[in-house]
Parts: sequence; structure tokens; C-alpha cells
Amino acid sequence: MRRFLLVLPLLLAAAPLRAQQPAIPVTTEPARVGALPVEVLANGTVVAESVVTIRTRVDGQITEVHVAEGQMVRRGERLFTLDSRINQALLAQQEAQLAALRAQATRTQADAVRYQSLRGEGFAAQQRFEQAQADAAAAAANARATEALIQQTRLNIEFATIGAEASGKLGALPLRVGNFVRAAENVALGTITQMDPVLVQFAVPERWLPQIRAALATPAGIPVQATPDGDNQATSQGTLVFVDSAVDAQTGTIQLRARFANPDGALWPGQYVRVTLAPSVDQDAVSVPAAALQSGQN
Repeated sequence: MRRFLLVLPLLLAAAPLRAQQPAIPVTTEPARVGALPVEVLANGTVVAESVVTIRTRVDGQITEVHVAEGQMVRRGERLFTLDSRINQALLAQQEAQLAALRAQATRTQADAVRYQSLRGEGFAAQQRFEQAQADAAAAAANARATEALIQQTRLNIEFATIGAEASGKLGALPLRVGNFVRAAENVALGTITQMDPVLVQFAVPERWLPQIRAALATPAGIPVQATPDGDNQATSQGTLVFVDSAVDAQTGTIQLRARFANPDGALWPGQYVRVTLAPSVDQDAVSVPAAALQSGQN
């Protein structure tokens, strides 16, 4: 008895399966003609407009630290207090010395007035009058010199309270209460980094320089956007404020800086950001959705 095996072609079996697959939807969008900004993309770095180093101008032991590391401070706010008792004692001594010198100056001035009335009675009277005038001038000069020393001592007492010379964020504070600091050693007590506003430094190819220079001459200036690296990062809006005086011959780029208001601290000094510069506007640009663009060899 013979047996037969029936084999169906694979193509015939697969044809009904393809016929059952759903159709792929296609969405269309018309191209539009209108004004669009010409954008230049670059990579940038956030830099602080100013970084102030805190140093002492007098010698003394730190008795109080009024701030904490990383704190936001305002200009004029107290940061450190140094021991000023030696200068205060010196001030009391100088004030007493000034009182004595002023009394001496008063007496010598009175002698000069008295001998002035005796000037015409002989050579001895004239010589004594000149001596009295010299003594009065010397006493007045000594009093003025002591007044200057008192002013200097008062400044040293004032310098014992170290205040913030700028508004910004404090860095690390390496010295604490009890440390002795000297002005001659030039040791930094900390730094203050300005956080608002901040600058973003970046470079663009030199072929954009004519458009950038033309846009800088307009009152509106050139808008700049900066976005920190990472997901869900807010974009900050700023304005171009600096164009370097020369093109880098090695890279063919020119350095630029933009200023950004930064009240919420979204931009951090030293941070990497993506920069979008818009030096001009194309009034007759053809635009299509970005999803419609595909890259190919041609």
C-alpha cells in the first residue's frame, strides 16, 4: 500500500497572514512659510561674573564665625569677627596722648601770642618770639600726627569685623573660631561667588561673525538660550554681552559671552549647558515638523 505526503508551498500559507495585518496610518502636515529665527547651536560653560576671596587686613584670633558654608550672603553682611582688644587698648593710649599734645599746643600758642607783643623791645625778645612760634607749630603737628594714628587704629578695629564685599554664595570655610590669622600671610578665609546674574561662555564658527556684529548694533541685541544638560531642565533666557576681539586661528571660532538673570539658581558656575544663539530672523523660511525629516545619503 502506497502513502502520499502532501506539502503546501510556504508562500501560499503566508499570503493570508499578510492580508490580515492592519494598515499603517500616515499623518500629513502642510509646510508653512513665515518668519523663523536663524539658530546657532553651541556648547557653553556657566561662569560667575565675580568671585571675591575673603582675606583679613589685620592680625587677630577669630572669635566668631557668623555664617555657614554654602550660605547666600549680601554685601555688607558680617562674616567673621577677630579679637580687637589690643587695638582698643592702643586706641585709649593714643587718645590720652592726643589730649596731652593738644594741651601742650594750646600753651605754646599762648606763649607765641605773648612774645609777639614783646617783639620790639630787643633782639632777645625777637629770638624768643621765633622760638615760641616754632614750639607752637611743632606741638600742633604732633597733635595732628597722633590724630592720624588714632584714625588708623580705629580702622584696624573696624577691620576686625570682616564683612561680605559682594552678594553671592559662600564656598568652603577652612578656618574656624580660635584660629589666628595674619594679614601678611594672605590666607583665604573663604570665597563668595556671585550667582545672579551669571555669564555663559561659548564659541561659534567665525562665519557667523558678520551676522552677530550686525545684530549687536540693534537696540534689541541678540537673544540667547541656555539649557543645562539633563532631562526636564528649564531653559534660561539671556542676552549676548561680549564678543571677543579676535578669532581663534587654530579652531576658527570666536568666543562669546551671554548674561542671564539667575534668581532661582538654575544655572550653576562651572556647569555645562547647551546654547542656542539667534543672531537673525529669516522672514521667508519654509518650516515642516521635525518628525517629518529623515536623513539619507542625498
